[in-house]
Amino acid sequence: MSIFAALPLLALPVAIYNLIVAFLVPSGFKPHDYKAGEALARMARPLFHVPTTSGGEWPVGAGDLLVFGALVLLFVELLKATTSRSIAIINHSLSMILFIVCLIEFLLFPAFATPSFFLLTTMVLLDVLAGFIVTIAATKREIDFNR
Repeated sequence: MSIFAALPLLALPVAIYNLIVAFLVPSGFKPHDYKAGEALARMARPLFHVPTTSGGEWPVGAGDLLVFGALVLLFVELLKATTSRSIAIINHSLSMILFIVCLIEFLLFPAFATPSFFLLTTMVLLDVLAGFIVTIAATKREIDFNR
């Protein structure tokens, strides 16, 4: 089993957000030099428009794509949590570390105080909670079943 199986998949959208802030938002990691709304504007700026059946257009920004991709990865993470292999414990621990990093970034750096990053942080928290709850429930069932 590879060590990559233990890495939380939600680290990918969090890393992409960090790269966007690091390279595209001037002073993104400097709390005192931050210009209000810089990261929010960057994440909300439409990359393309999708026509709707009502005749309108849906503007899709980088933040929208990031959250959509993270939702897909959260689904895969929840499926991974149902396994009772020992590598799942490492995955849950790394997910907890990822959540702590996300929370620190959200609280300390204004460029991370955007709706997109808040939703990413919430998804990482749900991954942590679901992972531990599913693992505990599966272990409890295995113990009861083995009696």
